[in-house]
Amino acid sequence: MNTILKVLFFLGLLLVSPIIIFAMLLIFIEDGLPAIFIQKRLGKNKKIINIYKIRTMKKHTPNLGTHEVNDNNYLKIGSFLRKTKIDELPQIVNFLKGEIDIIGPRPCLPNQTNLVMLRDNSRIFDIKPGITGLAQVLGYDMSNPENLTKIERLYIDNKTLRLDILIFASTFIKSIRKSVYQSLESEINKINNI
Repeated sequence: MNTILKVLFFLGLLLVSPIIIFAMLLIFIEDGLPAIFIQKRLGKNKKIINIYKIRTMKKHTPNLGTHEVNDNNYLKIGSFLRKTKIDELPQIVNFLKGEIDIIGPRPCLPNQTNLVMLRDNSRIFDIKPGITGLAQVLGYDMSNPENLTKIERLYIDNKTLRLDILIFASTFIKSIRKSVYQSLESEINKINNI
């Protein structure tokens, strides 16, 4: 199954390469090179991996989590690339290298010490991170590491092919996110203290 997925995503990478090249050209016109952003993140078993993304922030933006960065650090084209998930497309290379999965917890920065500790305690690092994940489609981010970790553990404990397909589809189609939420509603409500 994994080999088939890798072949499909390699073909997908070839198909979307014109979009990636066009986005890189827009970045170059607005803010010069590099157009691809390489950032060290923690993968499975806390192994350091280089994550590839299309750069959506100005060159000298501090190496922090997205929620910690001021809005004026974003490029004009950056918000569009993030909203459409085009900035994530180069991570297909990470998937092809076997460093990440399509679905899983988003890889964190090594300097996010509180999140790293919580993930350690919840054994989140036992699996590969993903290009997209349950927390991401439900709107949880690294600004609330406790709830983020609980949602990630919820995903690991309830992982099925159906859930993965729903998460993948809802990454691009927001209306499907309701189905993702409903499939785990009671557990999510406990996390949110509802």
